[in-house]
Amino acid sequence: MRASTLLAAVCTLVPVSSLRAQSLLYRSPNLSGDWVVDPGVVQFNFLHRFNVSPGPQRFFTNFPTFTFATGLGHDLGIAYRFATRAQEVPGGSSNNESEVLVRWRLIGGPEGGEGFAAAVTPAYNFKAGSLDGEAAADYTRGAVTVQGAVRELGSAFGAKRAQAALAGGLVLRLNRYFALSGDYAKLLGGDTLAAWSAGVQVQIPGSPHTFALEVSNVASNTLQGSSRGLNQFGSVKRLYGFEFTIPLHLSRFKPWFHPGGGLATGVSGPAAADVEVASLHFGSDTVRISAGQVVRWTNRDPLDHSVTFEVDGPASGPIPAKGSYAVRFDRPGTFPYHCTPHPFMKGVVIVQ
Repeated sequence: MRASTLLAAVCTLVPVSSLRAQSLLYRSPNLSGDWVVDPGVVQFNFLHRFNVSPGPQRFFTNFPTFTFATGLGHDLGIAYRFATRAQEVPGGSSNNESEVLVRWRLIGGPEGGEGFAAAVTPAYNFKAGSLDGEAAADYTRGAVTVQGAVRELGSAFGAKRAQAALAGGLVLRLNRYFALSGDYAKLLGGDTLAAWSAGVQVQIPGSPHTFALEVSNVASNTLQGSSRGLNQFGSVKRLYGFEFTIPLHLSRFKPWFHPGGGLATGVSGPAAADVEVASLHFGSDTVRISAGQVVRWTNRDPLDHSVTFEVDGPASGPIPAKGSYAVRFDRPGTFPYHCTPHPFMKGVVIVQ
């Protein structure tokens, strides 16, 4: 049995943990790690790379990859990638490449959380006619995230033979808004060009979007494309470009069909603690209350936030501007939480 087939079978048996949205500040350009989208969110990533040939012609060649993804629940997500200029496949009649993949998060908390996380990803590459798979892991401590991945390509680049690849990456967050990253991947066996990338990532203030400036020798961001360096265009081995992430929370469109809604409310009644959410920050990082009391969060920012607990607990969904959300805590304990669209926003409720 091929390793990729075995990997797909394992995906149906292993229990998993929580789903999170994606931020480029926690992954390198050619590795997507253990990212799984939240249910009710459609993620659109636009990756655009280009090359300008030497003079006198100076042809401008585009290498875009589009990614659409959503969460299915139980730490399971599905994604579709489409690239308009992929690496050559023997006998291929088109440069277009498409890939559908399923990702199951096995270990780990929210994106950006401390510690170890892992996921498995079975995929099918339509251009190569290949069943592929990836086992990925990352470790985050403070401002550093280390990534690693093992891939099995069932029919590597349409060559009708399986090939494995190893990949690794590193992300260094300079602060809550900027990060530097890089990665390296190599097919095992055969004389193939290693794939590499480097990037500067930015969290756009006041929005759930992230942006990156990148340089790489990878044409398409599929599992196959990011395992081998660009080598079918002669001297073209370096591409420049950018990536932009757009998470769409479907609940934002609820007022279109149910006018008058939009206020995210948990429970009613007086609150023992009020937390104002402003300037991309929870006003009280730590709240202490007694069992049976209520905490209320009020959004003073012009964009949606959420209160998402990291273990067992309620989730607010998007809280609109001027909206509020309240929770009654009936038992003692420590309840850490974060904002799903902005995972660097964190807080904790301590119930005594």
